[in-house]
Order: sequence, then structure tokens, then C-alpha cells
Amino acid sequence: MFAASFRQTLRAALPAIVGGLVLLFSGAAFAEPAIWAVRDRDSTVFLFGTIHVMKPGTNWRSPRFEEAFKDADQLILEVENPEDQAAVLPLIREHGLSPDRPLSLLLSAEDLTRLDGAAKSVGLSAAQLDPMRPWLASLSLAAAPLRRAGYDPASGIDPVLRTDALAAGMTITGLETLDQQVRLLAGFPEEGQLAYLLRSLDDFDDGAAQLERLVEAWLAGNVLAIEQIGLRPIREVGERVYQALLVERNRAWADRISLILDGTGTAFIAVGALHLAGEDSVQRILENRGLTVERIQ
Repeated sequence: MFAASFRQTLRAALPAIVGGLVLLFSGAAFAEPAIWAVRDRDSTVFLFGTIHVMKPGTNWRSPRFEEAFKDADQLILEVENPEDQAAVLPLIREHGLSPDRPLSLLLSAEDLTRLDGAAKSVGLSAAQLDPMRPWLASLSLAAAPLRRAGYDPASGIDPVLRTDALAAGMTITGLETLDQQVRLLAGFPEEGQLAYLLRSLDDFDDGAAQLERLVEAWLAGNVLAIEQIGLRPIREVGERVYQALLVERNRAWADRISLILDGTGTAFIAVGALHLAGEDSVQRILENRGLTVERIQ
């Protein structure tokens, strides 16, 4: 009974939580999401922050984005195919369910009441969430309002870029696999997963307003605002969560970029926008390693 709803849950919310950002579109006359370039003598890497779910028809492209994307001969996403449905259900079964340790045994009566209230507001119930591990319950609560409001993962930046890249004959690869991302979330200690779930409940009623502020910052290319609005809640959950979800992955991706620069050609790398904000951003790591990173939009 879990298959259809859980596939939608992971497809809608997993990249957002792992990548650090789920954004709603509130409307803008002209979009200028930030773009950076890292260059050496015979190669270029463009860095572009993404939104993983989007309302169909949203116009987020800018002339500078179009120019950079057209110049690239390869596209690198967080996951090579973010819509790989065949890979999702086995991961849910293996890493997302714990009927022997249901949420009803892990949460207080007060928190179970809060969970049930939040779930019912998006057409679910605490009983439906009960067999889930806390990390998957958090994703379910995050994803359901987006689906109900009409936001579609298929319209998110990542799959759209992948479709465009296929049409252009570009090489497409991923920095990670879906299996790696799920194992990252499932690998957090239960205590940390519960802390994230409780934080999700605390922020549930204010989520839309916060997301609207984030998308406005993204559309305007306001990286400082993205840092202040988006990174702070992650750090408040716990430094271990922040390090694992962002810093450690950013360092691994910087290693990959260094290897790309050792070759030739132009790569367009698109990852969740929070990975390109703050003191531990991919750009800052590259600069600390002696590379020059130029913001071009």
C-alpha cells in the first residue's frame, strides 16, 4: 500500500531535503539566479543552484543562464536521473520503514497529536506515517503540501535541465546516486532523525512563507539571503546534520570539479542552491584550494 504515495514522496522531497532546499515560486518579472564560473587554460566549470520542485510554467531562465548552458558540453547534476522511479521503491522498503520501531513508540503523546494534525492537514494521518522512519516521515510532511499546491518535481530545474541536455546531445552524469542520498538520510542516528522531524512540525505552519522568501532570494540571485533563510534552520537541527548534508558533500564535489578542470571542455554543474551559499559553499572550498571563482550573474 506504500508504493505509489512513497514514490511520489521521495521524488518530490528527497532531493530537496538532501540538497538543502525546497522552494516555491511566488512570481517575478525577471529572474537572475546566480551563476559562477571556474576556469583554467582549457576548461570551464559553471556552477548553478537549483530548485528541485517547481510549478509548471514558471519562467526562471535568464539570458546569461542560456548562454552558459549553451556553451557547455556536459551536464552534471546531483543525481544523473532524478526521476528514476524504478530505483525509489526498493530504497523505501529497505531504508525508510521500521514497523518494529513505529513513530508511536518514539514520540510523546503531545508530539503524536501534532504529527496527526499536520498529517491530516495534507490528507494523511499519523497512522499512515507510523511505520516510517523519522527521516521519511519528515519528507512526507514536506512533500505533501507541495503536491497539493500543484508543484511538480517534473517541472523542477534538475529534470528540465536533463531534458534540455539530452536534446542538445550533452553528456549527462551525476555527482551522487539516489542510493547514496537515501543511505545518507537513513544513516543518521535515530535521535537526529527525530530532531529533524520535530523541527519539521515546529515549522509546519510557517513553511510556505519561509519558502516564498527563499524563492524570492533565489530568483534575485541574493545568495546572502539564501544563506540566512535556508542554512540557519539546518544548523539549528545540529552541527552533525549540517556537516553531513552540506559540508562533507561540498568537499567531495569540489574534488570532482578539480578533476574536471584537469581535463578540457566546459561543464555545467547544477546542484541544490544551499550548496552554493555560505561559508562552506562549493565556491568557498574551491577558493581555499587556490582556484579563482568568478560570479558571472
